[in-house]
Amino acid sequence: MHAIPLFEAIDYIEVGNPTVNQHVTAITMNCVEDAGYVYELASDLLFAQRENENSYKSFRSEITCFLHWCFDVVQQSPGQISRRDMDRFVAYCQSPPQDLIGQFNVAQFKLDKSTQQRVPNPQWRPFVGKRGEKYHLSDNALKTKMAILSSFYGFLMAEDYCERNPAQAWMNHSKFAHKRKFAISEEEGSGLAFTELQWSYVISTVERLAKVDPEQHQRSLFLIKLIYGCYLRVSDVSARAGYSPIMGQFKQDKQTGIWRFHIPKSKGGKQRQIPLSNALLTALKQYRAFLGLAPLPGYQELTPIFVRHRAAGRGREVGLIDANLGIRQVRESVQSLINQAADVAEEDGLLEDAEVMRKLTVHSIRHTGITHDINLNGRPLSHVQADAGHESIDTTSRYLHTSQAERHQSAANKPIDRLAGIE
Repeated sequence: MHAIPLFEAIDYIEVGNPTVNQHVTAITMNCVEDAGYVYELASDLLFAQRENENSYKSFRSEITCFLHWCFDVVQQSPGQISRRDMDRFVAYCQSPPQDLIGQFNVAQFKLDKSTQQRVPNPQWRPFVGKRGEKYHLSDNALKTKMAILSSFYGFLMAEDYCERNPAQAWMNHSKFAHKRKFAISEEEGSGLAFTELQWSYVISTVERLAKVDPEQHQRSLFLIKLIYGCYLRVSDVSARAGYSPIMGQFKQDKQTGIWRFHIPKSKGGKQRQIPLSNALLTALKQYRAFLGLAPLPGYQELTPIFVRHRAAGRGREVGLIDANLGIRQVRESVQSLINQAADVAEEDGLLEDAEVMRKLTVHSIRHTGITHDINLNGRPLSHVQADAGHESIDTTSRYLHTSQAERHQSAANKPIDRLAGIE
């Protein structure tokens, strides 16, 4: 069995590695069709760990080992893995093939002096044992391994890649369950979305920024309104391979007259049409007026939706201004806006809300749009399911869970007898 390291060291994680890219592409084409997408998500999670070198190395090691098992051993998508499959993975880790066990730690990648390219180190092995001793996976090492994979699956669920966490399910049914509760608490689960109050701080803060510095933040204002109003993923509004958002994606339905946002390519190759609310259509007109465009897009209009303020400094679009923002640029831009809104909330004395807000991300805006539409605006689940691109109504139903404060308030106001006093 052959295995290669999948993720570069911290200093190179953004660049990636050509050899690994070819390896993952071959897996995607031959056996696991979403391998490339999973690899991209895993890279995003690792990038988020870059400030802590030990955490980065731990996550990289365990995710690499797991993806090796998924891609090379069982040739199965991580999205299809069940709790029982996790039993098989654990058994594999407890007794791996002898040729995949190293006797000492080595660098995962090294420089090829002849080509000056970084390449996978052929001496690297996914498992490391003590020289002269039979390989053994300790209980502590196993707990760490599964806790990291549970975090990985939690991230995949937050990105709407999958609907279950088999690593967490395995731990909840393992011999470690009585020592530690691994289940996500209600408070942790409620942190996926902004509350109504927190979201009002985000909107009001960005509206103020758009007035003070329109050149910089008119774009910011429409960006967050579009993500919220159409439940968009970052990849839906960012330039990436094979996709660049343009104004022509806003189309008017000939029968109903309703404007919608067309996504020709999304997660898993899906496409969907999301109707625009009257408020979002107004926001589109205002944004286009600022850009000096007609109130509404023309048929197949190629104008980029979100243009850079400065020319790209690297990549295929170096020097270009009128090119859509990339995924990282969108994430960093929106995160800055969220942090500024949290600062305002903190200044107003809402310390706990500010702390929660700083932990939320651009993807939380999608969750917020879905949550608010179901719980506050009363949209039918089937409508929200279609607009969100969820395969199952069960996924959409998860957003019926409101925050603890909202749940307590609704409980306090419910009557015992609705017909009391009627004679």
